[in-house]
Amino acid sequence: MNKIITVSRQFGSGGRTIGKLTAERLGIPCYDHEFIEEVAKSCGFAKEYIEAHGEYSDSGNLLGRIFKSANRFDNLSNQDKIWIEQRKIILKIAEEPCVIVGRCADYILRDRDDVLNVFIHADDKFRAERIVSLYGEKPDKPEKRLRDKDRRRAAYYKDYTETEWGVASNYHLALDSGKLGIDSCVNILVGVYNNK
Repeated sequence: MNKIITVSRQFGSGGRTIGKLTAERLGIPCYDHEFIEEVAKSCGFAKEYIEAHGEYSDSGNLLGRIFKSANRFDNLSNQDKIWIEQRKIILKIAEEPCVIVGRCADYILRDRDDVLNVFIHADDKFRAERIVSLYGEKPDKPEKRLRDKDRRRAAYYKDYTETEWGVASNYHLALDSGKLGIDSCVNILVGVYNNK
């Protein structure tokens, strides 16, 4: 039986919601924003800083690269320190059944046989409508925010895993939440988890 489900997702695809609903149906914890509290305790960084740098790379732009190198001491950037703490927390919580959303958990747990790695994606229209209605994004150009978030997530994943984010071969399942619907994605994950 798959003990852990990791959910990687495009911004606005509903991956976080799918992860939480799947965990509720399975009666296991879901970890997403809960990482921020734990990392804040370990690193001493503000929660807002961890939220901004715990899954998103600054190295995708020149100012980000300058900031990253300027903030190094002990040969580790602040983002490196957050990565190290998140990795420790993921390894600890993966001792029990759970759903883990984002934070390269699929890569961190890649050598285990009891992990189901999932990637949630959808077309831009579905994701744009979702971030406008759920997150309060301004309706004039939500696609720009989608591209920026995905680009920064992909850069973060590449920085810490040296592999490509969103490539099907990195996951056991890739689900299109726009075509299948949120509830169907949850049903599929629950079914796979229970039948493995």
